[in-house]
Amino acid sequence: MNLITTRFGAETTADEVAATVDLSGTRAIVTGAASGIGVETARSLARAGAEVTLAVRDIAAGRRVAGEIAETTGNASVRAARLDLAERSTVTAFSEAWRGPLHLLVLNAGVMACPLARTPEGWELQFATNHLGHLALALGLHEALAAAGGARIVSVSSSGHLASPVVFDDIQFDEREYEPWSAYGQSKTANVLLAVEATRRWADEGIVANALMPGGIMTNLQRHVSQETRDGWIAREKAGEITLKTTQQGAATSLVAAVAPELEGIGGRYLEDCNESETVANDAQVQRGVREWALDPAAAAQLWETSLALLAT
Repeated sequence: MNLITTRFGAETTADEVAATVDLSGTRAIVTGAASGIGVETARSLARAGAEVTLAVRDIAAGRRVAGEIAETTGNASVRAARLDLAERSTVTAFSEAWRGPLHLLVLNAGVMACPLARTPEGWELQFATNHLGHLALALGLHEALAAAGGARIVSVSSSGHLASPVVFDDIQFDEREYEPWSAYGQSKTANVLLAVEATRRWADEGIVANALMPGGIMTNLQRHVSQETRDGWIAREKAGEITLKTTQQGAATSLVAAVAPELEGIGGRYLEDCNESETVANDAQVQRGVREWALDPAAAAQLWETSLALLAT
């Protein structure tokens, strides 16, 4: 299978991707769009003419951002609605309030490497927020996606998925010792597996899903990361060991997954720097690429069924 390539790369901005398309008549939802790359993803979609809903926990912040995006893009069709992925009632309310078709669902919100916390159901917070809440949202919006006649789901994962598969024997860290980065890695692997299985189940209805690594970007996502670790990233960038992106550059791969013609009707892929990534062995010592465990169709099917069982409780 040939890897999908585009004209874009690591330094491309979301606006540069958006400039190649006209999204008039396109309806989009971006979760976590009150900060970080979510803002720039929403802004670039709006700049290309899409009607954009910012799905956010903090509705006041979301409304401020929506107003700012509308002003900077000249697109008045930008709104905010409340969504807390760790609070199932808000996911249900959001989905039930949606009317009409949905062309783009960008699953962007997330938490990173936080201390151990659990939802009221007892679910580990990173898995619940980054995966279960987004799956519940996609399920709730399934009919709207199918009605669009060619919808795309964009699942924002991370190179953090390289750290851990989904550990089905103890997803919630009930038995094993909690480790923030392992929990984050598991949830990010789940983001890729969601794209694999959603495509398998829904492609016949015109719905495809792809996952991506946005790149290293310093945003509010790292609020639980120690200052020492963040200082280390900055030092490594100054030494030329890593490259950090701006939020506009970080949102570019999400835009590629959402609108690039090269991905029309294609799903179950993992993108990095605006192009499809190579698959790497599960034991490879790498910082790029997509692990075999994240594209495993058997694991994707198991995760979907396991997640449905959890959401049914």
